[in-house]
Amino acid sequence: MTKRVVVVGGGYAGLTAARRLLRRGCDVTVVNPHGYMTYQPLLPETAAGTVQAAHVVVPLRSALPGARVLTGSLVSLDTESRVATCSTPDGTTQGLAYDELVLALGSVTRTFPVPGLSEHAVGFRTVEEALHLGSRILSRLELAASTTGSEARERALTFVFVGGGYAGVEALAELEDMVRRVIFRYQGLSMADTRWVLVEAAPRILGQLPERLATYTTANLQDRGVEIRTGISVASLAEGRAVLSDGTVIATDTVVWTAGVVANPLLRALGVPCDAAGRVITDENLRVCDGVWAIGDCAAVPDLVTGGLCAPTAQHAVRQAVRLTGNLTGRVRPYRHKDAGAVASLGLRKGVAELYGIPVRGRLAWLVHRLYHGSRLPCSRRRLLVNLVWLLGSRGHDPVAVTALESPRSPLRDAVEASARPAG
Repeated sequence: MTKRVVVVGGGYAGLTAARRLLRRGCDVTVVNPHGYMTYQPLLPETAAGTVQAAHVVVPLRSALPGARVLTGSLVSLDTESRVATCSTPDGTTQGLAYDELVLALGSVTRTFPVPGLSEHAVGFRTVEEALHLGSRILSRLELAASTTGSEARERALTFVFVGGGYAGVEALAELEDMVRRVIFRYQGLSMADTRWVLVEAAPRILGQLPERLATYTTANLQDRGVEIRTGISVASLAEGRAVLSDGTVIATDTVVWTAGVVANPLLRALGVPCDAAGRVITDENLRVCDGVWAIGDCAAVPDLVTGGLCAPTAQHAVRQAVRLTGNLTGRVRPYRHKDAGAVASLGLRKGVAELYGIPVRGRLAWLVHRLYHGSRLPCSRRRLLVNLVWLLGSRGHDPVAVTALESPRSPLRDAVEASARPAG
């Protein structure tokens, strides 16, 4: 009898698990809020224009031929009857009977009760946010080059990034590098006119890397004029300004929120056991309870190598998906993996990495970053396209601000309003 498997989540872990389960002859249903997965490690390059947005999103239906892809969200789980209830965009619900259910819900942006956060900041977890941010920064250059007001110019050219982890550091570094490449085209502007601020509540940035690599990254960014403020958080945001916890007020039009991630809050509502961080507790075999498994960022999986919990990284997510497939279709064995390290890009030809405990920096680390991510995209066509773009023109395409992306109905609305005005 064919085993019915419901995979909740279409990110890296869910996609990898579903693909391998299909190869083992399982009847697979994937539930995801969108019909695609996003390869998040390349979002900084997407924002900076060295990778095209279409190349970092993978349509689930084409990546998983033979699977049923349900666009929706899991709302409840009956582990005794083995039925998962999902809601769809039209507001209806569906019950999915399963033999095995895999929770691969991933993580969401971590937020704090900062006044004005939702109104005046932009996140950096989706391809839409990456496109917005790249266009936003270019539009601020255009505004600064066109205005005669010194205050408006200062706000337009000040960019504040909140969060000094991988996402914040890479996003700032790639976008600063992009501006450095194009600012000569804006008459009257130079890099000396721009201000880049990185705010991190912890004592140092890149806390996941060894201190010497974090120190190197700090020096690299500071040499480029970036202000790094550690041990400080954002107290409030308002139109045109950010107030820090030490009382500093920064005049800015652009605040980027990259203050880490947390497990999907939906997990606590499902009745499955969760740890203090909201991740689903599993045993060493990735099992939550009879018929339910969890992998990826949403899972608190024992790390049999370090003795703690597996870090929420794509490296663990993929390998957990591989082990899970074996556990569902063959002999159950514990998940064990020694972390190979981490890589981070600091812009074109600049980077830092740790490979099996060996620190690497500069151009070599940047090459490792590109080789690794250029080989890990879960779609052969997209891997080819990304690598071709990098090989043929590593400086990226000529970026341009497309402000209509923010409000696509504005041109038509403006045309309607203009035609309604009386002539003369």
